[in-house]
Amino acid sequence: MFAPLCRRLLALTLGACLSAPAFSAPASFGHIASQQARYIATYFPGRMTGSPAEMLSADYIRQQLVKMGYHSDIRAFNSRYLYVMQDKRQIWRKVTGSTVIAAREGKQPQEIVIMAHLDTFAPLSDADSARNLGGLTLQGIDDNALGVGVMLELADRLKAFPSRYGLRFIATSGEEQGKLGAKSLLERMTPEQHKNTLLVINLDNLVVGDRLYFNSGKSTPASVRKLTRDRALAIARSKGIPASTNPGLNARYPAGTSCCNDAEVFDSAGIPVLSVEATNWSLGNKDGYQQRAKSRAFPQGTSWHDPRLDNAQYLDSALPGRIDHRAREVVSVMLPLVKELAKVGAPGVKKAGK
Repeated sequence: MFAPLCRRLLALTLGACLSAPAFSAPASFGHIASQQARYIATYFPGRMTGSPAEMLSADYIRQQLVKMGYHSDIRAFNSRYLYVMQDKRQIWRKVTGSTVIAAREGKQPQEIVIMAHLDTFAPLSDADSARNLGGLTLQGIDDNALGVGVMLELADRLKAFPSRYGLRFIATSGEEQGKLGAKSLLERMTPEQHKNTLLVINLDNLVVGDRLYFNSGKSTPASVRKLTRDRALAIARSKGIPASTNPGLNARYPAGTSCCNDAEVFDSAGIPVLSVEATNWSLGNKDGYQQRAKSRAFPQGTSWHDPRLDNAQYLDSALPGRIDHRAREVVSVMLPLVKELAKVGAPGVKKAGK
C-alpha cells in the first residue's frame, strides 16, 4: 500500500531538497526553527510511525544534522501498539519507527539530551478514523514540526562551541503510539549512559497554546529544578516572554511537573527532565490538554491531531505570526539556558563528533 506513495514522496522530496533553502544561522532567533518546521510540515505530512513520510523526514533531519558537522544516524526500532476496532475488539499493530540521533562530545562524559518527536498522529481506533484524526494529510506544525525545528536551530547555533558536557540531539518517533521511540531509547541505554545523562529537555506542541510552560519531572531533584525549570522562567521574564509552570490543579500532576509526552519515559526512570510546551493548564480538565480557550477557530480549544487545524496555512490565518513568534521565544530562552547547563565556552574549531 505504501510503495506507490513512497515513490511519489521520494521523488517529491529529492526534488524539494535540490531547491531547499540554505538554513544558515541568521541573527534573528527562531528563524531557522520556523523555516525548518514549515519545510518538514509541508514536504512530509502524515509522518505516522513506520510510514514513508516518517522515514523520509527522519532521513532529512539526519542530513541537516550531518551538514552542521554532527555525527548522526537513524536507529530503527520494532514495536507494537493497540488498535481499537469499532466492535471494541483490541488488536496489536506492529510498527517499525525511525529515530534520529546526533551527538557532540564534551570535555566530560556527562551529557544533556535535547529531543522532540518527529512523528504525527496515527489513528488508534476506528473512532479516530471516523473523526478524521491523523492520517496522511496531517502536517503537524504544532505537533510537532516546530519542536523539531527548535531542536535543529539549537544544534546549529551550538555546533561551533566547545562545552564541558556533551550534547545529544534526538528526533524520536512513536510518541503518538504511546511514546514507543522514547521507550526504545531508554531500553537501549547502558547503565553508564543512564548515569551520565544529566538532563533530558523535551520540546513539544509549541505553537497553539496560550503561553509557554516549563515543567520538571516528578523525580527531578529540587536542586535541578532550580537550575532548569526555574532558570528558564527567569530568562523568559527577563526577555518579556510570558511563561509559566504547571499550577498543580490536577492531583496526578503535582505543581511544576510535566505530563503526557516523551519526557515522562525518562522521568519514570529517574532521569531529570525539563518539558517545554505551549498550552493552558488552567482550562479544561486541568492537565494541560486544552491548549487555549474555545473559539470559532478552535472549537475544542485544541488543534490536536486535526489535519484541518494543525497545518501552516490554517495557523497562519487563525494565529497570524504565531509560528515565527513562538519559534523566536523558545530559542531565545533555550539557547542561553543550554549554554549555561552545558558550560559552553567560546566558539572553537573542534568538530562535532560521535
